Amino acid sequence: MAERAVVLLSGGMDSAVCLHVAHALGRELYPISFRYGQRHHQELDSAKALVARLPVARWLVLDLPLERIGGSALTDPALTPAKGGPQEGIPATYVPARNTIFLSLALGWAETLQAHEIFIGVNAIDYSGYPDCRPAFVEAFERLANLATREGVTRQSFAIRAPLLHFSKAEIIHRGLELGVDFSLTRSCYDPTADGLACGLCDACRLRLAGFEAVGVRDPIRYVGG
Repeated sequence: MAERAVVLLSGGMDSAVCLHVAHALGRELYPISFRYGQRHHQELDSAKALVARLPVARWLVLDLPLERIGGSALTDPALTPAKGGPQEGIPATYVPARNTIFLSLALGWAETLQAHEIFIGVNAIDYSGYPDCRPAFVEAFERLANLATREGVTRQSFAIRAPLLHFSKAEIIHRGLELGVDFSLTRSCYDPTADGLACGLCDACRLRLAGFEAVGVRDPIRYVGG
């Protein structure tokens, strides 16, 4: 039997490649996504489309009202994502403790499934300054997972797999193309229009566009004015 793996799937480019990496490794796929009050909620439509293309055992979508906590331009309508170039420090689109929360829930599901691998598409090269995308965070959470769970303490240890951790955006795109990822299904923009057009100016759009340019491939999604 194939080993089970829980995969964090936002519907963005990195998580799509991560899902395909887990599939290429022969894992039985259990993607998990979150509806957390994000302004770019269209990404969940992308997650649904990506799941439909692979032999997924079960897709779980959880509702988390993180907009009630606020503190992020992705969840607070009073704040807007920065545009026009790199920002100093941690950007306004940082969602407080988001990857810690997501991984904790993924860990709970993995323990129930007796799945001992959790895949997450974070990367520390083109990561926009988020503290929960660094190698130290991934390593620390893996230690936590094996200290704080019955499965980790008494049976088999958990591994947090971050296969894109040391990839640039261009390398992620190149790997995705090798794996057959349909990037037209993915969404990265932090501030899309009501009909889903990417703004082309936020950090996520700029990193994505630069990655496709470096690879020499046209980004297949639609942008405002494009």
